[in-house]
Amino acid sequence: MGTLQGIWIKEARGEPMTAVDEAKALADQGFAGGVREASTRQVTVLAAEAWADAEATVGMSVDPALRRANLLVAGVDLAGTTGRVLRVGGLRLEITGETKPCHQMDDAVDGLRAALEPDWRGGAHGVVLSDATVRMGDPVGWD
Repeated sequence: MGTLQGIWIKEARGEPMTAVDEAKALADQGFAGGVREASTRQVTVLAAEAWADAEATVGMSVDPALRRANLLVAGVDLAGTTGRVLRVGGLRLEITGETKPCHQMDDAVDGLRAALEPDWRGGAHGVVLSDATVRMGDPVGWD
């Protein structure tokens, strides 16, 4: 069983992510107050351990908000989980694929994009299956 360590909302495209202590996820939409993304990429999730591996590769500590993911989870491996359902507190999120790193990662930290490419280090994305509120410290695991 893992834990939820970070929650961010993207209020506008291209703007910094906003850290929050809790957020309301809406079925088939994503987070309330956030920018609506593609239908299969409503919520993005980053594994803390994978992020630490990327930090080791670039040789420095990097704020995980720069990854632009919605959730930072610890104790859960996201690699190869397409089709599985991740539970974060009361939230059920069907994983629809890997979140590939883009050029914005190198804009943030030189070499970060390459550091995020192996083993799903850039995280996963999915669709919200039912309305739920997530809070910092919520348990995280697979259904």
